[in-house]
Amino acid sequence: MPTRQKKVLFSTAGILSFACTLGAAAAIGTQLWLRGSVLCKTGALLVNATGEELQKFLGDIQYGLFHGQWVRQCGLGGRPVRFSFFPDLLNIIPASIHVSVLLFAAALIAFALVGTGFFMFNAFGNPYETLHGPIGLYLWSFIPCSCGCLVLILFSSEVKIHHLSEKIANYKEGGFMFQTHSEQFGKSFWIIFACTSVHVLNIFLIRLAGFQFPFSKSKDSETAGTIDLMY
Repeated sequence: MPTRQKKVLFSTAGILSFACTLGAAAAIGTQLWLRGSVLCKTGALLVNATGEELQKFLGDIQYGLFHGQWVRQCGLGGRPVRFSFFPDLLNIIPASIHVSVLLFAAALIAFALVGTGFFMFNAFGNPYETLHGPIGLYLWSFIPCSCGCLVLILFSSEVKIHHLSEKIANYKEGGFMFQTHSEQFGKSFWIIFACTSVHVLNIFLIRLAGFQFPFSKSKDSETAGTIDLMY
């Protein structure tokens, strides 16, 4: 492939990687990771609420990785409640998973930024070492892609398996019991998904530039190896 086309591909990959860095950094600080509704089960059972009456006992919840808010609805009007994961909720949430989500999200940002630099270096510089060359670009694309996948998997398990919304809603609630009614992942979650997909795309852009995947041998090297064995 001509050098100009390689520069265009590497520059495109570098721009995409930098956009992922900005997007992931913005996503971490927002409350838009999950939106849902929480049912005041105790209040609904007391009045045997069904149908439209049930709406009076449904409160909205929204949170991110650091803080969030929800509206406590028990039939007498909504009461907004703000909360913070650190340090208020560390005793009731799966803290190890939540901290791991933050660490892998930070790693995603860091390695995406490193990948941006190496893409631009390969586009306009003269790479002279393995990690500066095409094999290194595969590495710097694979690491943030893996980190993004782990963020999505861990946060999903925290929400769905460990019932994070219910634990938040029932925090310091002695007389009422709350139950998750509906949950949808928010914009920030899908931004991380998009960033992960972009790094997968960058891997194929490197291959499109004419560089073999790591650990894959070309036909010429295989032929040379066969000749060496014959002698």
